Amino acid sequence: MSQLILGVHPGPHDATAAVFDGYELKAAVQLERLTREKGDGRIFPDPAIDEVLGIAGATRRDVDVVMYSRAMFPTRYWRTLHGFRWLHDQLRVRVKHKTRRMLVDELARLRTLHASDVLDVAAFQRACGFRDDVVTEFYNHHEAHALAPLFYSTWENAFIATADAGGDLVHYSYRHLSDGSLTTIFGGDDCIVRPPPEDSLGKMYSAATKALGFRPVRHEGKVTGLAAMGEPVLVDRIAPRFSVDEAGVVHSDFRNDHQIRVLMRRLAHGVRREDVAASVQKVLEDVMLLSLRRLLARHPSRHLGVSGGVFANVKLNRLIAETLPLDELFIFPAMGDEGLAVGGVLCHLLRRDGLKAWLAHRRPLGNVYLGRNYSDAIDRTLQATEGVARTAEPPVDGAVRRLAAGEIGALFTGRMEYGPRSLGARSILANPSRRDTHDQLNQRLDRSEFMPFAPVVRDERAAEVFDVTSVNARACRYMTIACGVHPQWQGRIPAVVHVDGSARPQIIARADNPTYYDILAAFERATGLPVLVNTSFNVHEEPIVNAPPECVKALLDRRIDFVVTDQALYTRDST
Repeated sequence: MSQLILGVHPGPHDATAAVFDGYELKAAVQLERLTREKGDGRIFPDPAIDEVLGIAGATRRDVDVVMYSRAMFPTRYWRTLHGFRWLHDQLRVRVKHKTRRMLVDELARLRTLHASDVLDVAAFQRACGFRDDVVTEFYNHHEAHALAPLFYSTWENAFIATADAGGDLVHYSYRHLSDGSLTTIFGGDDCIVRPPPEDSLGKMYSAATKALGFRPVRHEGKVTGLAAMGEPVLVDRIAPRFSVDEAGVVHSDFRNDHQIRVLMRRLAHGVRREDVAASVQKVLEDVMLLSLRRLLARHPSRHLGVSGGVFANVKLNRLIAETLPLDELFIFPAMGDEGLAVGGVLCHLLRRDGLKAWLAHRRPLGNVYLGRNYSDAIDRTLQATEGVARTAEPPVDGAVRRLAAGEIGALFTGRMEYGPRSLGARSILANPSRRDTHDQLNQRLDRSEFMPFAPVVRDERAAEVFDVTSVNARACRYMTIACGVHPQWQGRIPAVVHVDGSARPQIIARADNPTYYDILAAFERATGLPVLVNTSFNVHEEPIVNAPPECVKALLDRRIDFVVTDQALYTRDST
């Protein structure tokens, strides 16, 4: 059945929209890429909604189904604010300018699963500009996380795990696909109407991130980077707070979030930040591995799909792939809450068609270039900008010559990536063999000196340079897993090798991005190196570049030396 289905996550961070035509994903865009506020969830994601519909050539009046997460909604549409609660909300709106509340918290308070008990859904949808007959549904946070890796894999038997700092009042979910049935083991809607546990490894990691002076729900990757440089001296003081039962379910003795934050602040005081990071990383790894090992023993599968913010941790993902008895590990590329909009639509399709038909429609994910296509606009914009010059050389040849000489360039081509990683549409490229590349990039992009930069490699050469196997190869396509760098290559590409001898590679096939692939191939012919640095095209604390003006600004601000597109190569005008 053909339907235009809109998925929306109006979360307090990583707000996103996605649109499907039936089972075909047409577009997905994070709010941050449009507002230019990293991790944005300050407003309802109307700009993202209009962007994905515009990409699909549709308007809100064309939408047949809207799927919402149970996140932040304007309280002016709430049915349940009366008396003192109404007065309190007026204070929040008029003084604190907080116009939204978390829907799931009110559902839990009322012990109901029906959003219409809280929201005037029809009035809200009319105000949003949708048709009166639009179907409106609300999806489960962890089910949305889980269905994405399952739908974009063709496994007959699979175990799906999700883990994050919280969604629909739980922090984990487990599902098993076996013999044509999909069983929810833990983490379904029943969790909303019972007291929530405080067992989140994600919250522990987030609290440590804050205790180390970084921003939670944004800088956890910095903690992962630091962990490789420290010793887990605090494990004995953190690990006893968590346990895993025989069924594989994680528990803790924390009563609330506050206790977790207090512990992390106290433990971080007077201890090297590298050692704090190594400690929380070790606890995360040990507890999650034990949980997954016990779950897989009870629900056997050689295929594991994961999603949720905990699985943004590429070092954890590496250990899962290398430690558990798996044929394949797949991490949905938009593993954080930005991935919920896609999973929410998949929830509707599963409800609408049933599991057998849903499974029959599964397909490989392919590339995740799902934003707006600025291929023509980027060249027009660059050519029209004073201070920018188009060179006469072919773009691939010019890019390779400059990269070999140590210049730093940006690739701007096609549609923007969906998810947290730059995968060649909005990427900064550099020479991995030069020892000064790391310092140059950090200085130009205002980034942390200890963070490693990622490599990109063509599919034909990946296993020669990195520990790529059938278990992790598909994850490497989306840069969601770390792996070892073969010893003979570590000294030749130092800019992309972390202190523990690992890297987070992206594997690229030519069919996905010909210009990207051709630059890599030509760079290898010129230098003998099959790898380039690929890091996201953004300055620290800014979202990845989306539209041409942001690209032009980076060039004029000397963040990069050149821009290469499908059509040409551009530098700053030397005159």
